[in-house]
Amino acid sequence: MAKIDSLVQDFLSQQSIAVVGVSDQRESGCNQAYQNFKAAGYRVVAVNPHQTTYAGQPCYPNLSAVPDRPDAVFILANPKVTDQIVDECVALGIKHVWMHCLLGTRPGLAASITSVSPEAVRKCREHGIAVIPGSCPNQFLTPDFGHTLMRVMCRSIGLHSVN
Repeated sequence: MAKIDSLVQDFLSQQSIAVVGVSDQRESGCNQAYQNFKAAGYRVVAVNPHQTTYAGQPCYPNLSAVPDRPDAVFILANPKVTDQIVDECVALGIKHVWMHCLLGTRPGLAASITSVSPEAVRKCREHGIAVIPGSCPNQFLTPDFGHTLMRVMCRSIGLHSVN
């Protein structure tokens, strides 16, 4: 088991990040991640097939439509969508994927509130894609009190170890 820290450092060393799952219909952790990545100086693009703009910027229906291929992809969506996004990452040669999960990186936890797909994780690993199968970048990018607390809790009970 590896600690999540090295995977997070590798992911955060990328220059451009596509954020899959942003929504102007509701506030979400995905929207917060988009804003946090942007505030940290990343080139950020929004991906949602139901929107053409997000936060005053273009929003693309899928990764293939993004004009400049991103270095990394953060996904906060249904695991079935995660499967499709990882297929695109493989086809586009994207080598860094982070799948959101509220409760760390242990398989099976929070099954109804996760973006992690075991099949997508397997596919990432088969194709040399560095994958973070769970957790939340908001715990690592200037975290607010709630995300700081979640990070401490996940570390203390071992939920930030990746199989």
